[in-house]
Amino acid sequence: MSGEVSRQSSRIRASDEERELLISELRDHAVAGRLSTEDLEQRVEAAYQATTTGELDDLRRDLPRTPQHARQELAARRAHLTRRLVHEAGGSLGAFAICVAVWLASGGNGQFWPVWILIAFAISLVRNGWALYGPAPDLDAVETQLDARRQRRVDRDQRRASRRATLGSGRPHGGPSDADARDPGLRDAAGREADRRDGR
Repeated sequence: MSGEVSRQSSRIRASDEERELLISELRDHAVAGRLSTEDLEQRVEAAYQATTTGELDDLRRDLPRTPQHARQELAARRAHLTRRLVHEAGGSLGAFAICVAVWLASGGNGQFWPVWILIAFAISLVRNGWALYGPAPDLDAVETQLDARRQRRVDRDQRRASRRATLGSGRPHGGPSDADARDPGLRDAAGREADRRDGR
């Protein structure tokens, strides 16, 4: 999934701030002796002419990441996972609202059982929020969990579609028609006619 995000990001238009950030990194590498003065000038000129973030990344591809660049990548990935979590939260809150409506429609008596859905949602939100923004962020764990949830939804939708296709394929050959199933008199008449043909 992170590879897909990286490919999408490489086509995004670069901002002046991102160009200046790269140029600052290139100058740091030149000071460290990784780039000659001529190489630095060529890359700085290419940075000013770059139009996408992918082109900027190409200019630093053969250089080690600076702490500033690592922080920038971490922030971009964290923002992407946060958006996915917000999307998941919307679905969970929708399910909670439906359960509350069912509870109210049934009279609203007894224990308020929809609260357990809200508690489970809150626990998941706090755990993932800690993994994203805590002192030791674990973005891989959050991404793995989100991917697993999405796969479960895909599998569930496929099973439902398969059941609908099976039910919609029609009644088995030789089975009772809909009219027969609705009218017992027709079933009895059909049975007597079958007995007459058989000589019963």
